Amino acid sequence: MQKMLFVINPVSGPGETNWSNIIQTYFQQQSQLIELYTIPENATAEIVREKIVSSGAGIAVAVGGDGTIKLVAESLLESNIPLGILPAGSANGMAKELAIPLNPEEALQVLVTGKLRTIHLTQVNGHVCIHLSDIGYNANLIRQFEQQKGRGMFGYLRAAVKALFRHPHMDVTMEVGSKRMDLKAAMVVVANGTQYGSGAVINPVGNLDDGLFEVVVVKKISATEIFKMRFSHTPFNPKKTVVYQTNRIQIRSHRPVHFQVDGEYFGKVKAIEAWLLPAALRILVP
Repeated sequence: MQKMLFVINPVSGPGETNWSNIIQTYFQQQSQLIELYTIPENATAEIVREKIVSSGAGIAVAVGGDGTIKLVAESLLESNIPLGILPAGSANGMAKELAIPLNPEEALQVLVTGKLRTIHLTQVNGHVCIHLSDIGYNANLIRQFEQQKGRGMFGYLRAAVKALFRHPHMDVTMEVGSKRMDLKAAMVVVANGTQYGSGAVINPVGNLDDGLFEVVVVKKISATEIFKMRFSHTPFNPKKTVVYQTNRIQIRSHRPVHFQVDGEYFGKVKAIEAWLLPAALRILVP
């Protein structure tokens, strides 16, 4: 049995769960070799990579939300070490994407009995993205969420309302293959996955191993389109939301706009360049 290194983000999620105790209790009666590692403040992928190598672990488990998963995934690039996920974030979008249970004991069971799935990633402005990156409304929402005191889904909804009333539309130029388009948009998503942690399906045609990613242009945030994303999952109105498939894209905005990758806010940008990283990561899934 391969040793598991649990890479724990102590500030992920609401904060009431003692993940170290849960992990140690689960493996008490098993012969599985484990090690717990708490991420230091401002940890980089290089720091995490060094810890994974020095630990001799054969599996690296991200204990946190999408940002933590991104950090650990980045540290595993060009290695043969698979990623495990123990969902401990506020939204856990990637865990939901991969059908990994949110219940801690059930998620731990996946690490023991699951199978390996190889997925592609995207590179967005120098950042590795395993799930979703975007500019515009949702990135502003994440900025609002990071700045306020309240966490959890209630805090997320409060941030969503603030962002809705404080976000103007963007004028963007997109180059997809040989196509060039000038568009007005509320947000533009580089979508490796299909849905946000809230359950809103932003990319209904997404597949993590099909050799393509999607670019979702939400021209207008409306109650009808939000309902489709969150509940009905019926086709978008093409006048409001358009989906393109590609393996490379360039996006330019006429003014600086909010930008996020896998739930982590990276300030404002005027341009985005994204391309596919094929078969880049192995993940333990149910």
